[in-house]
Amino acid sequence: MASGEIAEALSIPPTRMSFHLSALERAKLLRSWRDGRRILYAASYADMRSLLVFLTDDCCSGKPEICCDLSQIAFQCEPENCR
Repeated sequence: MASGEIAEALSIPPTRMSFHLSALERAKLLRSWRDGRRILYAASYADMRSLLVFLTDDCCSGKPEICCDLSQIAFQCEPENCR
């Protein structure tokens, strides 16, 4: 998606969205490419998975059950179970 489309979908001012997209791109969590006059952005899933593995190992001492199953955390974990 283009930066403006992402900003609109998330109700975020376009300048703020560009700032955050740039930071995520520098962190290699997304990639961008030019399509005519637009710059399109897409998530870098492999790098996001690597980040989640690192965070699970670091935060949860290598025991993901402490932090909940990452594949279901967004949908099924209750806040009191995900500390």
